[in-house]
This record gives sequence, C-alpha cells and structure tokens, in this order.
Amino acid sequence: MNAVPLAIAEVVLFEPRVFGDERGFFFESFHQRRFEDAIGREATFVQDNHSKSAARVLRGLHYQLHQPQGKLIRVIEGSVFDVAVDIRQGSPSFGQWVGAVLSAENKRQLWVPEGFAHGFLVLSASAECLYKSTGYYAPEHERCIAWNDPALAIAWPLDGAPLLSAKDERGLPLALAEVFA
Repeated sequence: MNAVPLAIAEVVLFEPRVFGDERGFFFESFHQRRFEDAIGREATFVQDNHSKSAARVLRGLHYQLHQPQGKLIRVIEGSVFDVAVDIRQGSPSFGQWVGAVLSAENKRQLWVPEGFAHGFLVLSASAECLYKSTGYYAPEHERCIAWNDPALAIAWPLDGAPLLSAKDERGLPLALAEVFA
C-alpha cells in the first residue's frame, strides 16, 4: 500500500496494491501496523460506518468538538470528492483544505485525523462509503461548518446546487464555528 501525504501532511491518501485478473481482484484494505507507520502515530478504531448517498448529495463539513474522530474513508460503490479542513486553531494550515476523489474503481482511502472537519460530494449516480472511526459518534458534540464558506473556498466539482440535509444547511462559517484549541 502506498501512503501519500497531501498538501496538509497529516491527511494521508492510501493507494492499495490491487491484484486482479479475469476472476476478479484482491487487495489488503487495512493493515494496522502499516497504517500507523504511515500516519506516524498509534490509532485505534472503535466504530465502522457505512453510508449510501444519491448523486449530488453533499455531506459535511462535520466534526465532533469533544470526543473527536479520526476517519479512514473508502468508497465501495460509485465515487465521491472527499474533503478535509484543518480546524486546529494555531495550526500552520488552519482553515486550509485538501481533497481527493475516492471511488470503487481507484480503491483509494483517505485518512482524516482528529482536529479536521470532513465532508464529501457524491460524483456518481450514487455512492456507498465505508469509514472507520477512532471515536464513537456523539451527536451532542457534533458540529457543522458551511460547505460553501467563502473563507474556505473549497473547489467542489459541482454543477448546480448540492442536495443537503437540514443539519448541513445550518452549517456555520468557519469564523463563527467552534474549533479545536
């Protein structure tokens, strides 16, 4: 597995080595020791999540201020544009974002560490995402930053308006959001 640090080095794109022939394919989707070597620290996953979304659904930008979650995201059907935003006050990359296309075809995975807001836009007719989390979901601690905050200027590959949940429609601009100290 190839680990590629993105422009914000703590966010890592994993590109698996896929073995395939006319029968199908095989790849190692997770290996604890190699994963920890790539991110430079220990990480324990406590929860696995699975979501399915329709075309143009945009989820995010989500984070938990208390009980923060690191997430390892992959797509098993369709494709998404996956984004991580650094919201660690005092970080040299505070307010910056990185993104990558994750798809069933490319089998890439994105590591979004604690201290980052996360979101994705579905690029295909639908998409199924699996993600491992280092913290338990705690809705009372969940926060949402506006996906279209001009201060972030995320280059979502979107033609027209996305489909948003009521929660995501109420996302705050980064300047008004609670962030990690």
